[in-house]
Amino acid sequence: MQPVLEHNIINVIQWSEQMKIATKVVRSGQSPDPSTGAITTPIYQTSTYVLEAVGKDKGFDYSRCNTPTKKVLEKLLAELESGKEATAFSSGLAAVDALMHTLEKGDHVLAFDDLYGGTNRIFKQIFSKNGIEFDFIDMSEEKDIRHHLKENTKMVFVETPTNPMLKMVDIKMVSRMIAGKNIKLVVDNTFMTPYFQRPLEIGADIVVHSLTKFLSGHNDVIGGAVIANDDKVNEDMKYMVKTIGATLGPLDSWLTIRGIKTLVLRMKCIDENSIKIARLLDEHPRVKSVIYPGLPSHPQYELAKRQMSGFGGMITFELKGGYDAVVKCVESLRIWSFAESLGGVESLITHPVSMTHASLSEEERKKLGISDGLLRLSIGIEDVDDLLEDLEQAIG
Repeated sequence: MQPVLEHNIINVIQWSEQMKIATKVVRSGQSPDPSTGAITTPIYQTSTYVLEAVGKDKGFDYSRCNTPTKKVLEKLLAELESGKEATAFSSGLAAVDALMHTLEKGDHVLAFDDLYGGTNRIFKQIFSKNGIEFDFIDMSEEKDIRHHLKENTKMVFVETPTNPMLKMVDIKMVSRMIAGKNIKLVVDNTFMTPYFQRPLEIGADIVVHSLTKFLSGHNDVIGGAVIANDDKVNEDMKYMVKTIGATLGPLDSWLTIRGIKTLVLRMKCIDENSIKIARLLDEHPRVKSVIYPGLPSHPQYELAKRQMSGFGGMITFELKGGYDAVVKCVESLRIWSFAESLGGVESLITHPVSMTHASLSEEERKKLGISDGLLRLSIGIEDVDDLLEDLEQAIG
């Protein structure tokens, strides 16, 4: 007869593919510790591992390459995104950096024009100098994407929705367009999480996450991940972690595992709060415009309903009074925190011009629609009435 613990581990593995996501966030990739029965994944806070014999280890030899805690997180991420393997990195940008290192001089990347400022910066100021060619375009229309594909295009890199203008791209459409052309479709799924959108299931080749945001969910971790079904991509990512050294430590891996356990609960609350806040802003006389995929006024509202199972926790809006109105608003807030980042349980407000997208030129920001009066909201899990009241009094 099998020991209860061993039987439990086997059952979890066998049933993982059939689990609903609310079960997966708690159970996938995890099982009781075989040596103690501990239900929580241990934090293996060690830098090295004693080998059993010459050339024989127990699966680990040095923590820059991997740790048992990080391995559990990677299994969890892979299952949530319907990927074969995941590789965790020390930040979201480290994950993007590793992907870019798989390209060669002369390769072409077609990128969404409205990317996170850090991604835009590393593309333009680091990899373009190393001979990688980039085109940044609006990918809302199929004809524009098709027009910019080249013979040397090796990667299409998108966020959907984008940061901060919340534009979207039809993942299935791009996948069909590049089929058979040796081009990888990379989707940064940070804003939506696998709870609302699973790009690998609808045609993407690679998914990227900033674990810092909604997945860890508590503003206490910096991390990133790459998830894919392609064996070569996954092997390359493991090699990059080992060679570049941008690994995620065991404590941050553990915190991310713990954060993911409440992902479904948090995202449901955030989604409910967000639509109420978006509607308030949409009707406010001092708000010039509101961008939120869950509003019918969003130009890609129908795509949002088709491609995602929810609309997420990011809202962008523009105040009529420009920069002066922004200053008045953020200085009057009592509950909302004026801060970088997003995706935590606390509601945050960000001014892209002076914060996340300050590295872009004024001309680039103007082209994207990032004005001095633009503010980006990351909706948290506080009582929505408190959030609404505070935002309304701050706008005036």
